[in-house]
Amino acid sequence: MPGIDVVEVWVIDEGCNDRTVEIANEHGVEQIVRFNRNRGLGYAFSAGIDQCLFLGADLIINTDDDNQCNGNDITLVVQPILDSTGDIVVGDRQNEKIGHFSFLKRMAQTLGSRVVSGLAGIQVPGVASGFQAYSRQAAMRLVVSTGFDHTVGHVTQARRRLILAVRVPIRTNSKLRESRLFSSIWTFVFRSLGIIIRFYASYEALTIFTIAGLVTGALGAVLGIRFIWIFFFDPSTRHLHVQVLILSAVLLLAGFQMVVTGIVADLLNFTRSIIEDVAYRLRRVESDIQRVQSKFNVGNYKPNEFLEKCV
Repeated sequence: MPGIDVVEVWVIDEGCNDRTVEIANEHGVEQIVRFNRNRGLGYAFSAGIDQCLFLGADLIINTDDDNQCNGNDITLVVQPILDSTGDIVVGDRQNEKIGHFSFLKRMAQTLGSRVVSGLAGIQVPGVASGFQAYSRQAAMRLVVSTGFDHTVGHVTQARRRLILAVRVPIRTNSKLRESRLFSSIWTFVFRSLGIIIRFYASYEALTIFTIAGLVTGALGAVLGIRFIWIFFFDPSTRHLHVQVLILSAVLLLAGFQMVVTGIVADLLNFTRSIIEDVAYRLRRVESDIQRVQSKFNVGNYKPNEFLEKCV
């Protein structure tokens, strides 16, 4: 398609015990990243992204191998990046139109997408889609920190790092087999919920802990004021409310501790942002070195030979 010069296909084999690699070779795919054991979808995705960036890819498309998404729509998914209208493109499977999805699965994915969209500040109805495209800059900035579902984390990170994420409606194929990613819909729901909470807490820790601390401290203050009133205006029963005083003190301390924890977590988040920026710059350096090596036909990196060819 216009705007694409070279296309390479990579298969990430995360310890498959079927004929995935053999079939890929039969269809001309020679670039394969292999794990000795299953390490999780997130790690497989990260390995593929690193390989693509190392080879100098300007545009990266990821799709699951279960044939759920229609591969012919790849042109639709990459178009926003070619038009510079998006850095991350999520293929929207339009869950309401997928006939083989159960009512529970459809509702769970719709609800999960709305929650993630609300937290991320962008509308991505099909956040669990296995069909996405990434610009080079977006791929270098994103960090995979979970072995399960990476899409939720990427959508959440997109807003924080000013990466433009958009959605494109895509078609789906008929069901061929059951999903191998999770054993049941409830496993998917609970693990996705854990990822959502984890990412939101990572970026909004100060808000979460401050609100929790203020609510807890306010409750403790109310109980404390009540005890003070009894102490001065109803001295005959003050000895009956010592438990209230203790509970008030505990709540006030807990509230204070929560606020302090939020401040510490926010400082850690700031440090994390610096580390992620360093990781992004290292990826850029590695990428630039690889491109220069390719330009001057340098194989293994040897400083003297590399500098001689550059001169």
